[in-house]
Amino acid sequence: MRDFQELHVWQRAHALTLRIYEETRAFPPDERFGVTSQLRRCAASVAANIAEGCGRSSDNELARFLTIALGSLAETSYFLILVRDLEYLLPDTAAHLQNDLTKLRKMLIAFHRRLKPLSS
Repeated sequence: MRDFQELHVWQRAHALTLRIYEETRAFPPDERFGVTSQLRRCAASVAANIAEGCGRSSDNELARFLTIALGSLAETSYFLILVRDLEYLLPDTAAHLQNDLTKLRKMLIAFHRRLKPLSS
């Protein structure tokens, strides 16, 4: 078991989630149960899956949860595109968030690869 809070990848995922919560505060009230909720949930799911994987007993289980986190990250990316196209976010803000998301994806992939043994 690992302390997820010590992992840089979790710290970055948590920071991205906090930023998304901040940016979505100004979304239209009628989206509260729509895209606002969806974007927040998939973003939070990334950090939550890293944390849950760290609470498991093996690297194989952690790797499985990192794979799920990558899926949530892809979903977050889509919703950022959607809210940009709906003009709920300024294009520059959406681009910065997507850039942060890309960096996080690379970190998650690198961490995942370190857990998986090389096949012969």
